[in-house]
Amino acid sequence: MAGVLFADPFRRLLWSPASLRRSGLPAADWLETPSAHIIRVDVPGFGREEIKLQLEEGNVLHVKGEPASSASAAEKDALWHVAERAEKEEFSRRFGLPDGVKGDQIHAQVENGVVTVVAPKEVHPAKLKPRAIPISSKL
Repeated sequence: MAGVLFADPFRRLLWSPASLRRSGLPAADWLETPSAHIIRVDVPGFGREEIKLQLEEGNVLHVKGEPASSASAAEKDALWHVAERAEKEEFSRRFGLPDGVKGDQIHAQVENGVVTVVAPKEVHPAKLKPRAIPISSKL
């Protein structure tokens, strides 16, 4: 599961978009606003019914693409002279969402080959109370 490597938002900075395309992983953007985390994943050619989104245990958002068969009976029996367009390939990406996300309010939309997932944040997350932190020593 190579997609798990990209769960840490800082680790994903080590990978360039070009290396992601070569690996079969779709390119993605993740931005955080004051009210939500927004993740955009490139899914060119995929329809809504071919994309699966699931929130897994541990606040992991799983984005999966499973292409439907696109070849018609006429195409299967045809003699191809040029075939340059890429076939849609199955993909899977996982994103580790931070605490404070409202899991029951996550929603998504696909438009123009991009699926956009919006994960709203808690408006008033619990704040830590100031306190002294003891320091231990092994000496």
